[in-house]
Amino acid sequence: MTANPPSMTDVLRAARQIAPHLPPTPSWSYPVLDARLGAETIVKHENVQPTGAFKVRGGINLLAGLPADRRAAGVVTYSTGNHAQSIAYAARMFGAPCTVVMPENPNPAKVAAVRALGATVEIKGGTVGEAGEYAAQLAAHGDEEGPRLVSPAEDPEIIAGVGTLYLELFARHPELDAVFVPVGSGTGAAAACLVAAAVAPRCRVIAVQSELAPAAYETWRTGEPVRRPVRTAADGLATGAPFALPQRIMRGLHDFMLVGDDDIYRAQRLLLAEGHTLAEMAGAAPLAALAARREEFAGARVAVICTGGNAAPAELARLLPED
Repeated sequence: MTANPPSMTDVLRAARQIAPHLPPTPSWSYPVLDARLGAETIVKHENVQPTGAFKVRGGINLLAGLPADRRAAGVVTYSTGNHAQSIAYAARMFGAPCTVVMPENPNPAKVAAVRALGATVEIKGGTVGEAGEYAAQLAAHGDEEGPRLVSPAEDPEIIAGVGTLYLELFARHPELDAVFVPVGSGTGAAAACLVAAAVAPRCRVIAVQSELAPAAYETWRTGEPVRRPVRTAADGLATGAPFALPQRIMRGLHDFMLVGDDDIYRAQRLLLAEGHTLAEMAGAAPLAALAARREEFAGARVAVICTGGNAAPAELARLLPED
């Protein structure tokens, strides 16, 4: 059963809960980048979060809202990347035991990062979905004495926490014409829809996914859940099946588009060269989308959400200049 979407009241409550733990992240424009794109381009720097990605907002909001006895029982989640670090970080902050289930053959660097935050990592299942099934068994979700199962996207507290980044963005830049948001699980795009509708209704919210992992895009387009193969190199966009709660909120999107991995690589290099910003592939996807629609947004004031900077070693190697 899908939970009810969070409200703006939930986002405002999340802002109060997160404020003691996370300062606002910067949002800057860069003259050379603006000139290259033909638009005033505001980069929202979620890559500077302590875990290197925006998802830490949701993790802190969820853990902050748990009663002390539920925190003591711990949390269980499943993920291969930034969500795992988010929950592990928040669990350490609030003294809660944390177990993260990852599917087989995980990235060793990401396993090390989660363990360094004090979480237990269990490897189970061939896919994220199978890892989630095992996590649910560990958590015995619904048992008030057991650990709390945390979904990467189906918990309203996670989306409300992510919504705080858009409160910051629109408070500093209230006259935005559009905001481009990458989609993996969809929490970022869902939160953007929720907050923009309340405080910046003239701002267009445009979601972006890799054409090599189009499940969320095709689900949004058809209105029916769609599973698709994942062939993208962008970990943060590598979702083969949609999440129901974000999709429900994302009906408020103004547009949803696909970009190629090669376009994302070029956007990564552009952010590094002209915006002095290291972005992982998912964090560069919004810029790739804006570049693809340069003529449409010429002269506009646009934000791109750099959702994370946790570039894998292979990504870093591609960013280095060739001999």
